[in-house]
Amino acid sequence: MNLSAVAKKNEPIILVTNDDGITAPGIRALIEAVHGKGRIVVVAPDSPQSGKGHAITIGVPLRLDPVDIFDGIEAWQCSGTPVDCVKLARDKILKGQVPTICLSGINHGANHSINIIYSGTMSAAMEAAIEGIPSAGFSYLDYSFDADFTICKEVVEDVADKMLTTDLPRGTLFNVNIPEVSREQFKGIKICRQANAKWVEEFDERRDPHGKKYYWLTGEFKNLDSGNDTDVWALENDYASLVPVQFDLTSYQLKEKLSKDWKL
Repeated sequence: MNLSAVAKKNEPIILVTNDDGITAPGIRALIEAVHGKGRIVVVAPDSPQSGKGHAITIGVPLRLDPVDIFDGIEAWQCSGTPVDCVKLARDKILKGQVPTICLSGINHGANHSINIIYSGTMSAAMEAAIEGIPSAGFSYLDYSFDADFTICKEVVEDVADKMLTTDLPRGTLFNVNIPEVSREQFKGIKICRQANAKWVEEFDERRDPHGKKYYWLTGEFKNLDSGNDTDVWALENDYASLVPVQFDLTSYQLKEKLSKDWKL
């Protein structure tokens, strides 16, 4: 028996995706963090898809092309959304093989608290979790293209190692955010809950060179939660936050109350 072939056959499959596009520095940092931990398969958008949420492409064709940009790692660029990438990876690239884990990111910018609703990074991970694949989305509170991902890679490696060695329940999904801090400031990873926060949004009205109006979304993030166990608190206090997330949106507490109080 060829033991090396058996090991190769049984090695973990790590599906990697993002929403910033396949050429973003963050996805390269993520790949570097898990290099050597299994068969890495990358399927990511061919252009930035931030803020797409759980959108899927209908009505227009999807393109899927191989790219050679990660030194021997199988990689594909997709013309669709982050969720499209995960769907196509399962059906066309892996041909029904189930990834051991799915990792999305590393996003340039925060996806803590309510941002998860809008995030393409997290929606890609969520789509994988819906398919029963333990998944995690990683985001870094630095929007710079030249961001230093050193601490991020350590966080990704720690979380990925735990995911690969733990018997996680079906639908496991983690939202991981990493603060922009120095090595000396960084305090490690804290398991948290999602903070109660929102965006107070405004639309800046402007005019184009032809005098026609257009609008540019602006806003301010408002934390409405004073708890010291939230992702916002952790990040403000130099921790990386890890929030276990679920995609069942049922309010069970309200369901029980309505079942008793409403006579329908």
